[in-house]
Order: sequence, then structure tokens, then C-alpha cells
Amino acid sequence: MALHLAHQIGTLRGTPVVSETASAAGGDQPSAAAVSTAALWKPQTTGASNLRCRIQRASGPGEFDPVSPPMSPCRSPALAATRSDLSVACQARVADVEPATADQKAVREYLGGGGEGGAGKGKGVPVYVMLPLDTVRPGGGLNRRKAMNASLMALKTAGVEGVMVDVWWGLVERERPGEYEWGGYDDLMEMARRIGLKVQAVMSFHQCGGNVGDSCTIPLPQWVLEEMDKDPDLAYTDQWGRRNYEYVSLGCDMLPVLKGRTPIQCYADFMRAFRDHYRHLLGSTIVEIQVGMGPAGELRYPSYPELDGTWKFPGIGAFQCYDKYMRSSLKAAALEAGKPEWGHGGPTDAGGYNNWPEDTVFFRHDGGWNGPYGEFFLSWYSQMLLEHGEHILSSATSAFDSTGVKISVKVAGIHWHYGTRSHAPELTAGYYNTRFRDGYLPIARMLGRHGAVFNFTCVEMRDGEQPDEACCRPEGLVKQVAAAAREAGVELAGENALPRYDEMAHEQIVNTATAEAAGDKKMVAFTYLRMGPELFQPENWRQFVAFVKKMSEGREGVGPCRELVEREAERSMHATAPLVQEAAVALMSG
Repeated sequence: MALHLAHQIGTLRGTPVVSETASAAGGDQPSAAAVSTAALWKPQTTGASNLRCRIQRASGPGEFDPVSPPMSPCRSPALAATRSDLSVACQARVADVEPATADQKAVREYLGGGGEGGAGKGKGVPVYVMLPLDTVRPGGGLNRRKAMNASLMALKTAGVEGVMVDVWWGLVERERPGEYEWGGYDDLMEMARRIGLKVQAVMSFHQCGGNVGDSCTIPLPQWVLEEMDKDPDLAYTDQWGRRNYEYVSLGCDMLPVLKGRTPIQCYADFMRAFRDHYRHLLGSTIVEIQVGMGPAGELRYPSYPELDGTWKFPGIGAFQCYDKYMRSSLKAAALEAGKPEWGHGGPTDAGGYNNWPEDTVFFRHDGGWNGPYGEFFLSWYSQMLLEHGEHILSSATSAFDSTGVKISVKVAGIHWHYGTRSHAPELTAGYYNTRFRDGYLPIARMLGRHGAVFNFTCVEMRDGEQPDEACCRPEGLVKQVAAAAREAGVELAGENALPRYDEMAHEQIVNTATAEAAGDKKMVAFTYLRMGPELFQPENWRQFVAFVKKMSEGREGVGPCRELVEREAERSMHATAPLVQEAAVALMSG
């Protein structure tokens, strides 16, 4: 069976707009200066414009279906088709230097995004929007500066609380250890401050590139890669010897393997440098630090790598514990348990990346995962991940203590095969969650010890949208995580795993985030994936504005007042209409 998903940042066609300069020169006739505003937002793609994935069983652990690029693990096949017309690039006046006009302030207040504190102070859930991965370019400076300014103004008028941006280790500390270049991030932070948007800054200690939606490639710092070339065991390794260079193996967290510093020291130094550089914005413009802890910035092992088709949905993935540092830790744990024979590596009967649970001896219904060895290995494997999170969080809370920012950690929404007994894909990722064991409560308690927010993905998904044969249960997974967060007394935030612009996905997010589906305690924030050309298509933008309004209204936005909220969102489209052309011209001029 084949699933298709329009690429979240694929090529779009837009309604041509004519710059003021061109109009003046050529009278009323369009000129060559008329361009598609979408073209100015076109990202630097590295793959095909369409993504596809065939759900089928692989014939063996070493055989991979060469689908390139594969779909994301957190998918929903029921994605609404989007219109190609881009007549509304964004709905805001460009104010590169000038402060907002009285008309703009009135529009913001009407939409609920202009007051102090924004939606975050009200009864609903504040919405943030993820910025493009390549917002800041290598060497400093913003990509598409004027387009960024216009787009941020559009988000502000829509009532959005703020934006999320990846602060890439591989860009900031790129050339030499201890030398930090904040260049383009300075421009972005100042732009957000002036416009009045809050910022969630992600300390991205992982590689960008190799996963679906990665529109650019940003490797780890060059000096880190040099050390990994000298010692390949600094990279995560599977039982077949495949190395993964997305993130430094947590097995060497406390060893001085990076030019005299430990990885944890490198992360701590980076966060302190960020704090010192942006101290004047912390707590006011920069309100949250999301600490990256693994591939894709998530607290997990790289058990389902999509690069080169190694893994495809809904495969179970593979354990990542075969570098010499992880093996040394496992050997020590086995000796301590009085079972030295268990210290030679992970289970040899756990199949391969694209197997299903019942294909394997270890993960099947009555497999070894639930036996003495399985309990020992999975406890060690998950505990190593928890300790990794503990070490980085200790550094983060120390660095940002008394700065007024929140600390958050993202956990992956691995919903496929959730309906089975073993929950194999969660186990290979490091979440010891089975039918008989809650793997998210220990994570929540670890976050609680540091006052961190539990950020979880796949909030937009419904069970009925997923392939039945893969036993996907995203709704049940979200409820379990919400229950763990409540029990541990930690705040819960959410993200959507894939770009969705349809009303069905929006309603699911609103229901969950405002506590109707997640329990009695609403989420503290929701981050929307992702700002780009498709978001500013007329129908998508209309849906998005309505979504933000519903989130700000909380449960009332999906109850008896739903029609009123939608009418207000429709009126907001007309209220901002006079500002559209100026933003479009700015997009055209780069």
C-alpha cells in the first residue's frame, strides 16, 4: 500500500505581484518585475518534491527498500490538498525600521496578539511557529531577510505568541572549539523583539539533514567531525557496524573526547555562551530554551534513521549500543548484575530496521523482551538515556537559573506498533514502554526534578488516520504522556509531527491542547510546524488564523462559540487585507 504526502516545502506557484518601482516605471502595465512571492520563500531543498513510503514487511534485517526520501515516522495519510494560488503571501506591513502604525496596533489588538503577554496570559494555549531550518546561514546573516520580516509581521497580526528557531551548534561553534559566532541570530532576535514576538530557542546539538522535512544540511561542528573521524566510536553504532553521525554517542558523555572536553562540557559551555550573549533578552524576548538531547533534537537514540532509506515507516528500528563506549557500559552493568554473558551486546534476535514485531523472536507477543535478559538490557538501555538527559538538564538549569526562561525537552511521538505488547519502536528508541510498564513516567519525573517542560509531538494525529496493520495509536500515546506529566507534576507542551493545514488536524490539536482530550490541565504552549510558503496560501492561512483564535479561546473555541470564532477569523482576513501588498513587495525584493 502506498502513502503520498505533498512535500511541506515544495515548489509553489503564486499570484504575481508588481513592485512599486516597476509600476512607477511602466505605468499601469505589468513588467518583468512581477514575480511569484512564493519563489522568494522557496527553500534550499535537497531531495525530491514528493515523499512516499510503502508499508510492507522487509524480507530480512539486512534488506532495505530503497525509497528516497522516506516519510516521517509520525505521519498522517489524510492530509488535505492545498491550493497553489499564493495571492496572500502574508498579512502584515513590513516595518524593517519603523515601529508599528496605529492601524497595525488596532489589527493586533482585534486579533488578540497585540497586548502585553499575548495569548499566553489568557484562558487558552499560546501558539508558537517553527521557523525554517535554514533561517540563519553559515557564516552569519539571515536568509531571506525581508521575507522573514514580512512573515513575522504576518504571524504577529494573526495572534501568534512567538516563534521557535534552531540555534545550530554546527553553525555557531563551527570552526574552532570555544569560538562562537552568533551573527544571524542577533538579527533574528532583534527582529522578533521589535515586532513583539517571543522566541523559543532550541539548543540544537544534532545534525540537520537526513530526516524528512530537512530542507538543508547543517553538520556537527567541523572540529567535532574531525574527532569522530579519528575515533568512529564517538558515533552511534548498530549491530551491523553502521555509524550514525547525527549526534555524538551518549556513551562518551563524561569522557574528554572532544579536544579535551567532554560532550556534556561542550553543551554546557555553548549554553552559557548563549546566556551571556543574549542576557538582555532572556525572560522578555527569549522566553524558552529547548535543550536538544539527540537526533532531531529529541531525547532518544537514532533508532530509525531515514537517511539513504535505512529505515522506513513502520519498521521497528534497531538498538544503537555497539560503539565501544556503550559496550563498555553494558559490560560493567552485566558484571554488576552477576550475568557477565549479558554484557557482549544487545539482543541478536531483535530483527532489523524494517521488521515488524512478530517477525522477530525478541519483540514478538511472547518474546524475550519480557524475560529476565530483556528486562536487564532494556532497563540499562533506557537508563543510559535518562542519565544523558539528567546530565544535560543539570547544565541547562545551572546556566539559565534566574534568567526568567523556561527549560523544555522534546520527546518523540513514536506511535506505530503502540497497539502491540512489546511497543518495539519505542524500545529501540530508548523508551522502556510496554503493555506492562510505563516508560514515560520516569522521563517526566526526570524533567520534574529540573522544572523542565515535557514537550511532546504527534498531537495532531487521530488513530483512524493511521494504517490499521501498523497498530498505530497516537491518541492513546498522547493520553499516556499527558497522564505521566500530570502525575509527575510537570508542564506539558506540544507540537505537530507533520505539517497539517486542514481543519481536522487543527481541531485535534485544539481538543488535546486545551485539555479536552489530554486531561484537565491544558498545555502551556503549542508549537506549529512550520513557517513556509504553504502556510501563506490563502486557504491555509485562513484555516491557520482560525486555529490560532480557537487556541486562544481554549475550550470555548471548539464549543458553542465555534461559529463566532470562525467568523472573527474570517473578518481578520479582511482586516489585514490592506497590508498584504506591501508585504508581498518586500518578499519580491528579497
